[in-house]
Amino acid sequence: MTDSSVLKEKCSPSHYERLACLNNEKLSNFVARYAKLCNPESIFVRTDSEKDAAYIRNKAIETGEEAQLQTEGHTVHFDGMHDQARDKENTKFLIAPGMSLGQGINSIPEKDGLEEINGLLKNIMAGKEMFVLFLCLGPVDSEFSIYAVQLTDSSYVAHSEGILFRPAYGIFSKKQADIEFFKFVHSAGELDGKVSKNVRERRVYVDFLEDTVYSVNTQYAGNTVGLKKLSLRLAIRKAGGEGWLAEHMFVMGVHGRDREKSYFLGAFPSFCGKTSTCMVEGEKIVGDDIAYLRKREGKVRAVNVERGIFGIIKDVGEKSDPLIWNALTGKGEVIFSNVLVKDGMPRWQGDGRKEPDDGVNFSGNWVNGKKDEKGERIPLSHTNARYTTRLENLKNRDAELENPNGVEVKGIIYGGRDSNTWPPVFQSFDWAHGVVTIAASLESETTAATLGEAGIRKFNLMANLDFLSIPIAKYIGNHLDFASGLREEPVIFGVNYFLRGEDGEYLTGIEDKRVWLKWMELRVNGKVSTVKTPIGFLPKYDDLKILFMEVLSKDYSKEDYNRCFGLRVSENLAKIDRIRNIYRDVENVPEIVFEVLKAQEERIRQLL
Repeated sequence: MTDSSVLKEKCSPSHYERLACLNNEKLSNFVARYAKLCNPESIFVRTDSEKDAAYIRNKAIETGEEAQLQTEGHTVHFDGMHDQARDKENTKFLIAPGMSLGQGINSIPEKDGLEEINGLLKNIMAGKEMFVLFLCLGPVDSEFSIYAVQLTDSSYVAHSEGILFRPAYGIFSKKQADIEFFKFVHSAGELDGKVSKNVRERRVYVDFLEDTVYSVNTQYAGNTVGLKKLSLRLAIRKAGGEGWLAEHMFVMGVHGRDREKSYFLGAFPSFCGKTSTCMVEGEKIVGDDIAYLRKREGKVRAVNVERGIFGIIKDVGEKSDPLIWNALTGKGEVIFSNVLVKDGMPRWQGDGRKEPDDGVNFSGNWVNGKKDEKGERIPLSHTNARYTTRLENLKNRDAELENPNGVEVKGIIYGGRDSNTWPPVFQSFDWAHGVVTIAASLESETTAATLGEAGIRKFNLMANLDFLSIPIAKYIGNHLDFASGLREEPVIFGVNYFLRGEDGEYLTGIEDKRVWLKWMELRVNGKVSTVKTPIGFLPKYDDLKILFMEVLSKDYSKEDYNRCFGLRVSENLAKIDRIRNIYRDVENVPEIVFEVLKAQEERIRQLL
């Protein structure tokens, strides 16, 4: 039975009734358990009403977690100096005795993890208000829908969830006890100057056995907004057991010459062109971050899990990103985080404007030249500064965003950062070849500007390595098996915007990706032929020459084509060696992975 006394004590009569009328003992027990443990002063149960959304927005201003900016609807939030990104080290899975998630997945025994997290949560919300949020991953009331309940004492987190995800109190009310849901418990912990104070005790623990995620002593959205990457970890495991896929992918529509749209998914590691691809001029965006894929009537359909964007704002400018720029500079609900504020206006690195001499940012009062405790210069905004806004604020939002049936997937794009191996765009021979040699072989070179030492290749299969909650071998196996029963397999492509010539200069321009997308659209619809090579199918020069003129009004020379699409034999062989060595150290990798890599190696060696 539910301990209703703690709910009656913490909730007003009307908010207690909001929970009680759902007739869901599992839900009531969940809220009561953490109300008793975390001991908030009060509980706010959010419905789907605009009045409740406005209460949370106003509460964020009242508590100081956000501050109003000059433009109507705009606010700013600051995370602490040491709370600016996902905490990989302290993000762990709780595992039962005898269970293993395989190499590279951070875990802790379930008993130890729960003991630690419960100790941290005890009385952590004293004097604060707990928000109970009912949300949906994917369009509401769809076969793709996964429902969720988040508990948090952060009005900023609650506000962010409301922008990024669909409200679902009405569905909980409709389904009553007949509803499964993910659970999230978050507390920013003790605050110091409106930011989490005890970041040394920051913890993000994932209990997939109970479909529950705990995060404490952090405010950064990647650690706290449960339905972002935290729910992806739960969804990957759920998908693996049910025969569908939960992926770190954008969803976009690419127009053909007849203006019909074909939908593509895309997976790119950070700083490899993911957002710039799905936001290119002339095309439509369904989502920029996470997709669910299901098989229906022999085809693949997908939805965007979110209805908003939590995007990196660095280098967003009026000329480089006009669609995002317009959404961020016009009226409308936007949360800026870890930018600089000067005269009530947000500023950030690479915004194309003259850098101010002073202002307020994540370090407090800032002046140009200010240094941190290590003596390093503090930039005007953090490199990982973000914006949170709804997709509906973008003029290029696709009309299918809320389609409960999703969109039909014609192609899947995988892109890395690679200076000397992959061509700018190419197509796999078939599904298994694409999964193994493109998706499961994805790498990204580090850059001096972002990750310290430059030129180090980071392995990141499907751009999803950080979020895996199942062993790598099973994850690859799930992808290979996913094609079973399909009448029309999505075409798998690889792209690489960072290929360099012998002089070190990039061989492709920033806008060239628009051409690669148009070529891929032609390929999935069978409208152009290709050049067959040992690594896959490449575009023909004559087709690209026409596309460059059509799309960019630019001449494309045969010399440029040869430099971009010449097969780099030794580099491709070296890549196969790297990937094969990685998988040799992984238990239970499907044998087909090694077979496909070997076949590719043999094809390449025939050119020697």
